[in-house]
Amino acid sequence: VHSSGDPWRYPMGAGDAFVMQYGLVPAEFSSSRDLPPTIALPIWLTLITSMFLHAGLLHVLGNMLYLWVFGDNVENGMGSARFLVFYLLCGCAAGLAQLALNPHAAVPLIGASGAIAGVLGAYFMLFPTSRILTIIPIFFFIRVISIPAIVVLGIWFLLQVVNSASSFGASSGVAWFAHIGGFAAG
Repeated sequence: VHSSGDPWRYPMGAGDAFVMQYGLVPAEFSSSRDLPPTIALPIWLTLITSMFLHAGLLHVLGNMLYLWVFGDNVENGMGSARFLVFYLLCGCAAGLAQLALNPHAAVPLIGASGAIAGVLGAYFMLFPTSRILTIIPIFFFIRVISIPAIVVLGIWFLLQVVNSASSFGASSGVAWFAHIGGFAAG
């Protein structure tokens, strides 16, 4: 935070400014004003634009792996148009969940993981007995085993809850409550 108390007064590169503009900044929602650098869109649209920004290649690849494994079955069950609307609504619910628990944060939320968590929640409900090929490292050995989706996704969700509980009052760089909110919406 700058000595004036304004968290936005620091030297920003073009990439930082872009993320601050189109990422979901909780402090903008709680103050109902677009803080610099501003955009010509309503603030609420950052609920959607933030889903298409990522912090790097590994962030994108991690999200796309989960979407690839779980998304096609959910999309087949819903149809493409309904899946797109569902995906965007889950992403918005995820962003709102994170906003509700940290409304004054000045760090922008970016990434598709909240929307993808919604897809995981839908998969959990639609295909609980489907089996997921899972890599299990045991010391120096790697095993690939088939585990029911309800177990894989149940463990994933519990990890989100544990990590969210341990992140209170700390900045972890991960929006754990967005994952929980997206999963619940799904």
